[in-house]
Amino acid sequence: MSINTALLNKICTTPGAPGFEQQIRSVVLEEIKGLVDEVEIDNMGNVYAIKRGKGDKRVMIGAHMDEIGFMVTHIDDKGFIRFHTLGGFDPKTLTAQRVIIHGKKDIIGVMASKPIHVMTTEERTKVAKITDYFIDTGLSAEEVKEFVTIGDPVTREREFIEMGNCVNSKSLDNRLAVFILIELFRGLKGKEVPYDIYGVFTVQEEVGIRGANVSSMRIKPDFGFGLDTTIAFDLPGAAAHEMITKLGEGTAIKIMDASTICDYRMVDFMKKTADKHKIKWQPEILTAGGTDTAGIQRMTEGGSIAGAVSIPTRHLHQVIEMAHKEDIQGSIDLLTACVRDIDQYDWEIIR
Repeated sequence: MSINTALLNKICTTPGAPGFEQQIRSVVLEEIKGLVDEVEIDNMGNVYAIKRGKGDKRVMIGAHMDEIGFMVTHIDDKGFIRFHTLGGFDPKTLTAQRVIIHGKKDIIGVMASKPIHVMTTEERTKVAKITDYFIDTGLSAEEVKEFVTIGDPVTREREFIEMGNCVNSKSLDNRLAVFILIELFRGLKGKEVPYDIYGVFTVQEEVGIRGANVSSMRIKPDFGFGLDTTIAFDLPGAAAHEMITKLGEGTAIKIMDASTICDYRMVDFMKKTADKHKIKWQPEILTAGGTDTAGIQRMTEGGSIAGAVSIPTRHLHQVIEMAHKEDIQGSIDLLTACVRDIDQYDWEIIR
């Protein structure tokens, strides 16, 4: 399977914590240049890539640019840094990780905690907490304070690699969607679409779907697609009903998550479109967690007819997230087919 892994690598390794998406936004703006009819940026930093269609309806696709990260909250008199999380973390995944503090210049740090050798028996058996960790830069307090200030963002440091027919990296959530949306527009260049397509590279999804809410109110979409990763729990010890999705079994069509029950018409349309174009797919029901789909669906008068393309991903919100190249390509194919065929479905509310 051949996808543009060099571009995906660049997108995954470019920093962009919630509210600090400047660097990844610059990459997006460079990559969509010449692929769409118009590009706009709103006050929050959402990027609107607009491809004009023949009809008078609007299709919105949301792919969030931000990655989970941290914010500096305190520097002690020895130079050790305390932080607040931006997005959801399992504390144990912080152990032995490197991070990048984006201050006046980028500084590498390590997530440190009390060594097990000096823990009490009780401490060794306790579940780790976020507050157990601090960042050690190896610099003196004076050096740290010269370059780091309260409020600076921090992102995780990890390289992008290929493993068999999979990719593995930090921040596949949701840089996979950023990549897929760019590739959608690349594939549609010079081709007609039935309706205006607003591809929105959104901000601050990991802290509450904030960018999608704002952009949906601006666009007022008739139809909407969220584009995000989802859990692939096809791992040892997982019961069949716990897996949500499986790697290599195709792109996923969202039916519901904790913030959205997708429109039954959109789900039906996406399934039929996948079958028509012989695109491998699997259903997704995620009982916890949400995506930009919620903002796209609800934050416009009367709501929009919304669904989502989900990319199965193992080890979510870790620095070893893994996705299958065929599922990634299938997600591009399904999204492309949906926006090109969206005028060919009977969207009446009662059938």
